[in-house]
Amino acid sequence: MPASTKKNSVCIFIVSGGRCLAAHTMVRSLLVQYPDNKISVRVFPGFSQSEEIDDLIGKAKESNSIIVHTLVRRELREKLISECAKNSIRQIDYMGSLANFIEDEVGLKSINKPGLFRQVNAPYYERIEAMEFTMNHDDGMNPERLKDADIVLTGVSRAGKTPLSVYMSMFGWKVANVPLVLGIEPPEQLFEIDAQRVFGLRISTTYLIPQRAKRIIGLNRDESSSSYTDKRMVNKEVAFANSIFEKGGFSIVNVTNKPIESSANEITALITDRFGFKKQKKNMIDY
Repeated sequence: MPASTKKNSVCIFIVSGGRCLAAHTMVRSLLVQYPDNKISVRVFPGFSQSEEIDDLIGKAKESNSIIVHTLVRRELREKLISECAKNSIRQIDYMGSLANFIEDEVGLKSINKPGLFRQVNAPYYERIEAMEFTMNHDDGMNPERLKDADIVLTGVSRAGKTPLSVYMSMFGWKVANVPLVLGIEPPEQLFEIDAQRVFGLRISTTYLIPQRAKRIIGLNRDESSSSYTDKRMVNKEVAFANSIFEKGGFSIVNVTNKPIESSANEITALITDRFGFKKQKKNMIDY
C-alpha cells in the first residue's frame, strides 16, 4: 500500500469525559477542508475511569489511530498521554496546555467536572436542538417522529404553521407541523400522539385568500387560474381542516390576523399548564 494511501486511511479517536461535542466539532470543521480524505472518526464520550485507557490504547493500535482528547481531569489526561507515548500512539491534547497554565501559573483549582460547559449553557443547547428538530419536521416531514415533539401544529396551507413553529423553537420548544390538504388523509401518527399536544390553526377564508394570493404573486404564477385562491375550494379546505381538528380532538387556535407572538403565547401557556415543562421554556411574553 502506498504511504499516502496508508496515511489517508487513518482513524481519529475523539475522547472526552463529556459528550465529545466540542472536540468533534473542531475535528469535523478541519476535515471538511480536505474533501478527498478517507479519515474515519470515532467518538468515546463519558470517559471517566483510568481503567478505560488500556482498552482505548489497544483499539488505537489495532486501527492505526490518532487520539484527540478534551479530558478535564488532570490525572486522567496525564495517564492517557503517558500511555500513548509508551505505545507510540500520536495524541493531540485540546485541553491540557491551557488547563495546566490556569492551574500552575494562575493558581486556580479545577473542579474536574466533565460536561459542565453544557450544563451551564443548557438553555442555549436546548434551543439549538429544538430549532434543528423543528426544521427537520417542517411541512409534514418525518411523521414517524411526531411523538418526540413538544408541540404539533396542523392546518391548511398559508395558515402560518412554519413561521409559528420556528418562532416557538427559538425558545426551546420542539415543534412539528403537519399540512392538511383536501382529499389527502393526514399521516396516521397525527392521531396516535397525545391530542393535548396538537393544535389546529383555524383561519378565516377572508384572511386566508389574500395571503395565498400574495404567495402566488411571489411565485410569478397566474392567480386567476388557480383553485388555490378560489373561494369555494378554500371554503372546502377549511371545512376539511375543521373536520380533522374535531376527529383528533385537537385544541383550536384562531390565528386570523393575529401576531405570531400572541398565538405562540396561547399555545405554550396551554402546553405548560398541561405538562408542566421546565422553566427554561418560558411564555414568550417573558422575553
